[in-house]
Amino acid sequence: MLKKLFPDTYVDSIHDIDYKKLYEEGKRGLIFDIDNTLVPYDVAHPDDKIITLFEELKALGFKICLASNNNKDRVIKFNERLKLIAIHKALKPFRRNLRKAMYLMKTKKEETVIIGDQIFTDVLGGNRLGIKTILVVPIQDKEEWITKIKRNTERKILDIYQKRSGK
Repeated sequence: MLKKLFPDTYVDSIHDIDYKKLYEEGKRGLIFDIDNTLVPYDVAHPDDKIITLFEELKALGFKICLASNNNKDRVIKFNERLKLIAIHKALKPFRRNLRKAMYLMKTKKEETVIIGDQIFTDVLGGNRLGIKTILVVPIQDKEEWITKIKRNTERKILDIYQKRSGK
């Protein structure tokens, strides 16, 4: 069971991911969480650096979907400039909306990656579905109260993960 909570890759930020390597490995669809993965949860819009990154990813040939457990207004507002496929109230770690993301991107499990900052939503959801998981360090410590509660357990899991992976 503990293995379902381990990411395939753990990086400092979305900007530390080797997207060209992912593409060479046959990955074609990227599912991104929003809050504390792309921007702090209280930032309404993506910055120019994120917009540029997503333009570069699309130029490489990736399809991109935002999948957030947050509400419709939050996701729509964040996506105004990006104009990506977006799913609000994704209910991660449940697989239904991750499957929907793959359906909308027209990708298969082996072609899809989920990128997020939470073990119990993004990593667990991706692992349950059988897609590659990339965990990023949360952008900031300021979070909603429910997420703060989960972070203590996540730290313990990350310690075990890092010992087992030799990092």
